Amino acid sequence: MAKCANCGKTTVFGNNISFSKRNTNRTFRPNLQKVTVIENGRKVQKTLCAKCIRTMAKTA
Repeated sequence: MAKCANCGKTTVFGNNISFSKRNTNRTFRPNLQKVTVIENGRKVQKTLCAKCIRTMAKTA
């Protein structure tokens, strides 16, 4: 499923709005990446969004 393992960010639904103000459905998908993270001294592969990857890199 498209979900960040850290913050829980998922797909959000909204509208495409054309110049004539006609609405059609669209999806906003998070920028998810598979990353290997060291957790409790062992390597674990997680699906994280780009924002969580950046904040984890800052703290480490």
